Amino acid sequence: MLHRPATRSHSSHIATPKPHGKLGAKDSRVDVTTILISGDAAFDFADFDHGDTRFVFDRLSVSGPQRLIEGRVCAFIDWVMDDLSGLEMCRRLRADRRTADAHITLVLEGCDAEDKRRALAAGADDYMVGPVDRTSVLDRVLALGSGRAAMVSAKPFHLGDLEIDMPALQARWAGKPVALRPNEFRLLRYFAENADRVLARTDLIEGLGKQEPPIDERTVDVWVGRLRRALRSAGAGEPIRTV
Repeated sequence: MLHRPATRSHSSHIATPKPHGKLGAKDSRVDVTTILISGDAAFDFADFDHGDTRFVFDRLSVSGPQRLIEGRVCAFIDWVMDDLSGLEMCRRLRADRRTADAHITLVLEGCDAEDKRRALAAGADDYMVGPVDRTSVLDRVLALGSGRAAMVSAKPFHLGDLEIDMPALQARWAGKPVALRPNEFRLLRYFAENADRVLARTDLIEGLGKQEPPIDERTVDVWVGRLRRALRSAGAGEPIRTV
């Protein structure tokens, strides 16, 4: 958890304060497109490599994206989700800084003209008749090429003195660059994007997409230790707390 004033804490969970700095992450520069799918079908869709781009599938639940968002985002939302309408999920994604620029496709149950109109009015970019399958999803995403879905937000993310520049894979603490490896940069991003949550080790493993192959939960302590040292070197003090 990224620390704010009046931080909550929970035994054996990892909590983090709000950082200030800019990180420079060394990266192999493989482009990533995150494809969010509502419903359990996402679990059956294998990731796909195409040229210099990796297309990563993830399930979109009613509470929103559960993992760290990488690169451009495309979302395929069922007209009816568990406990939520697809229209409301579309509005929520548009209101979420992480997914505001996503290319959103509403997956309709039929060809009703009024449903199409309502989908676009809610903020969807287009629509299709379901059910979806991996091939049809990839065909649509590959056809997009550029435009809104190809964009990563150009606006730096700020939390207190922390500035994170997603496209450049960099961050600054109080204006001072901090050198981080890619995994440490992603970890800081995840803390920053979940600043009001207390995060267990399992949350961090899942959030960074590190479940496969399985890793020892104590590996998270190594990640956090490296991030702490990098932030201390930038004059950030001790923004990360284990509670």
